[in-house]
Amino acid sequence: MKVTVKWLDEMTFVGETESGHAVVMDAAPDVGGHNLGARPMEMLLLGTGGCSSIDVIHILKKARQAVSDCRCEVSAERAASDPKVFTRIHLHFVVSGQDLSENHVRRAVELSAQKYCSASIMFAQIAEVSHSYEISA
Repeated sequence: MKVTVKWLDEMTFVGETESGHAVVMDAAPDVGGHNLGARPMEMLLLGTGGCSSIDVIHILKKARQAVSDCRCEVSAERAASDPKVFTRIHLHFVVSGQDLSENHVRRAVELSAQKYCSASIMFAQIAEVSHSYEISA
């Protein structure tokens, strides 16, 4: 896997992926950014939420669950001093669908957390990572 990050100006960068996608990243105004894109640390959380969400949806579809929506709300805490690494990350899934089995949803979240989501499992090596879910009507 390979990505390229290209500096545009000030503190604005474009990240380009090997799969042909691009994303704008920028710093906060207090360090010279213009707030034109997500912060790099936010991108890490987005990637983790995306990685785990793909797992959950894939597992639920394999289990023939009629999922109509899935939202992953990721919250994190960082160390107070440099390097300001993540110390806690929590992924909360809100899953909707018709006649969803709570056991299937719970198991999908567990499998992602314990076996499949490379991002959250990697972060668990340095931070406290937790998961929760709810089934929404």
